[in-house]
Amino acid sequence: MKAMQKGFTLIELMIVIAIIGILAAIALPAYQDYVARSQMSEAFSLAGGQKGAVAEYHSDKGAWPTSNTEAGISSTISGKYVDSVEIGATGGVITAKMKSTGVSAGIQGATLSLTPTANAGSYSWACSSSLTGNSTKYLPSSCR
Repeated sequence: MKAMQKGFTLIELMIVIAIIGILAAIALPAYQDYVARSQMSEAFSLAGGQKGAVAEYHSDKGAWPTSNTEAGISSTISGKYVDSVEIGATGGVITAKMKSTGVSAGIQGATLSLTPTANAGSYSWACSSSLTGNSTKYLPSSCR
């Protein structure tokens, strides 16, 4: 009578480990890109929250605000990954600056800007960033 073999052979275990290694090599960079995009979306969200104040100021005064205080918003706007959100001195441009530590390497210190344009009673916003080349993949889809 033959004895039944139980368990896995060494080659079967090595194949499984190799497959797991290949999957991890693909999944880890994709996950890191996802994390960086989510951190940049915080900048877009915080900057986007100020659009109403800038548009209201412009429709009321006929000129763009030159600071957060002039627009009637907090002078210190920041988040977990965003260092500051400020309205620029010209054109009502809202700029969100990422922190230089505690964020993904590709977006450290990067800026995201929303530039307003008045269109006969409505406002359109153009998104731009200091990210260039391959790093633009971290921007929200509406900014690419």
